[in-house]
Amino acid sequence: MDVAFLKSFVMVADTGSVAEAARRLDVTAAAVALQMRVLERELGVPLLARAGRTVQPTDAGHRVLDHARTLLRDFDHLKLLASDEYTSGELRIGTINTAMHSLMPDILARFVKAHPHVTVLIQSGTSLELYEALQRGEYDAAVCLHPRFALPKTFAWEHLRDEPLVVLAPQRWAKRDPHELLATQPLVRYDRSLGGGKQADQYLRKAGIAPIERFELNSLVAIGMMVERGLGVSLMPDISSPLLAGLRVAKLPLPVKTEPRRFGVLWQRQSVRAKLIRDLLDTAHVVVGH
Repeated sequence: MDVAFLKSFVMVADTGSVAEAARRLDVTAAAVALQMRVLERELGVPLLARAGRTVQPTDAGHRVLDHARTLLRDFDHLKLLASDEYTSGELRIGTINTAMHSLMPDILARFVKAHPHVTVLIQSGTSLELYEALQRGEYDAAVCLHPRFALPKTFAWEHLRDEPLVVLAPQRWAKRDPHELLATQPLVRYDRSLGGGKQADQYLRKAGIAPIERFELNSLVAIGMMVERGLGVSLMPDISSPLLAGLRVAKLPLPVKTEPRRFGVLWQRQSVRAKLIRDLLDTAHVVVGH
């Protein structure tokens, strides 16, 4: 059985399209379709079936899919063990967007200087999406928020930074009461589907503040720019970003203490890239300052 055929099968299952899988694998759709037919013939069962405009795994395909991911991950591990994993290869990192706009550029600048032969592949997502991708072996590590549930023992977590909620307001309002601003000014709300947005919404409810709803978006940097331009105020995590540092805005602490966002790195304990992940963590602690 060709490992490349398994990789194509997983890609088709994940994308729901032979054409899209072929595009991502940089081969022709005809080649992927042929690989799927050969794989089905070798296993003796149909693995894929058309469902409307998409292609979905059959029941047998779903049973094969998880094992195929494990086999591909093990094959990648074999390649790493046969090479010098400490000085070369790939490190696949998932990250939340706010990390890309704050600490990650400085962390990566130091890391690649120390590891010039390591290729770093980065993709963004929500913390929950990154956790699920780590479970599937799609990433080696995730820079994210600590999940709001107990982690399995197979996962390791290293804390980097706490990010409490603050009221972000135009600089001219730096001396005003934060609760009064939240109650009287239009709210540029942080997306409630995200952890920090949920925290902000819970705080407003507990404080009995009914905000003037105006905007809701998932970019903290964009929120900062909108606040600077006088479009309202925001209740958001206090991220450390040079993109916010240059704005004419004030960060006002809340009168009621809140649980901060816990920001850090998550990874599988048994990863064969453990040393590279450890080096990334050491670099992150230098950047964060502890």
